[in-house]
Formats: sequence, structure tokens, C-alpha cells
Amino acid sequence: MPPIQFEDLIIFENDDYILINKPPHISSLDERSGEANNILRMARLYHPDIQIAHRLDKETSGILALAKHPEAYRSLAIQFEKRQVNKIYHAVVSGIHTFENQRVFLSILPLTNGTVKIDRQKGKEAETYFTTLKLYQKHSLIECKPVTGRMHQIRIHLSTLKAPIVCDPQYGGEYIYLSSIKKKFNLKKDTEEQPLIQRVALHARSLSFTLLNGEELSFEAPYPKDFDVLIKQLEKNL
Repeated sequence: MPPIQFEDLIIFENDDYILINKPPHISSLDERSGEANNILRMARLYHPDIQIAHRLDKETSGILALAKHPEAYRSLAIQFEKRQVNKIYHAVVSGIHTFENQRVFLSILPLTNGTVKIDRQKGKEAETYFTTLKLYQKHSLIECKPVTGRMHQIRIHLSTLKAPIVCDPQYGGEYIYLSSIKKKFNLKKDTEEQPLIQRVALHARSLSFTLLNGEELSFEAPYPKDFDVLIKQLEKNL
């Protein structure tokens, strides 16, 4: 695969902000693992003073905002703090679920192993709203609106609704195989079937916030190839 070019990820750019469609399997910032590449490093080759205004998990794809200078960064940070930024994610989950603005308000505690758990006493408050967008044979496409921005918030909140995200074993999500949704499925001899998606099926679909000139804008990130293929297979095998 050719290396990712930062310019190819840009959805919107002005004098203050750059919004990109982050690919899956790449970290937003430096991780302790000393990974060679991440979004911040790529972005700083494009614009040396850039800062990432929020972050997405390594496996999560989708819309990510970067600020070109301190004033822009501060403005967006304040909007995040005051919960004035509207974030929408799409997730493919196991099971048939009909959520209509279903609220989950459960506190989350980070653990030393890099995961989180629900802890009403010691955790930090976390709130998410879920709405079903589409039902398939054995899965559902869910719109997720996090009010707070805790680590793994959407993943664990969906897990508490018995609707874990597919390919998310940390929070009870099972892998999804074509053989489990396609009626006449023949696997080639001497080959092992691979999951339809190789990561947590979560995509940051849109982000809405106020620019420095007072204009409110909403930005949307198209599905990356792996998420798109998953949705198309689910549609095809209804």
C-alpha cells in the first residue's frame, strides 16, 4: 500500500483549521509504543505549528479537527469544554436494536491496561445518546452522539445496552464474517475466512462547531473503504 499523504485526507481548510478524514489504524498523537507514524507528525510536515484539537482512537476512522495557531486551538478547546461541539459517530453493532435517542448516563473509570470500566463511584460522568439508523439480519447501524468525551465512551456505553460494536472483543463485540450473513457462502479450499472488518467498526461521521468568525459549520467524513464494504455486505445480505 502506498503511504498515506496528509493532503489527501483534508476535507476542509481555512486560515485557522484543517479538518481531515482520519484513516483507521493510525494514531492521532504519539503513543508510548514509539510508533513511527501518526496524524500529528504528518500534519506538522504540512503546517509546522498545527495542534490536534481532540483525538480519535487508533482504530477509529473519521472526522478530526486540527488548529493552525493557538487562538484557533483555544477557541475549539473551550467549545469542547462547554460541550458546544456536536459530534456524531456511526457504529455497526451485534444484534437487532431499536434505539430512539436512547440515553446512557454511566460514569467511566480508565484502567491501567488501556481499557475502561463502568464505575458509578470512582468514574467520571459520561453521557451518550443512541439512535438506530438501519436494521440488518443480525446487526444494526447506530448513530452515536457523545455529550462528554471519555476514553472508549461509545464502545462501553453500547456494551451496557447489550449492543457491542462488532470486532471489539475488549467490550464484548464479536467478529463479523461473510459466512454468518450470506446464505450461500463457499469458502475457497485451504483458505481461512477473514472478518469483514479488521478493527472496531466505529466511524466519526460528523463534527459541528463555531469558526473564529462566528460561523457555525458542520463537516462530514465519508466512510473509509473497510467500513463501506461492511455496510454494503450487510445491505446486500438483508
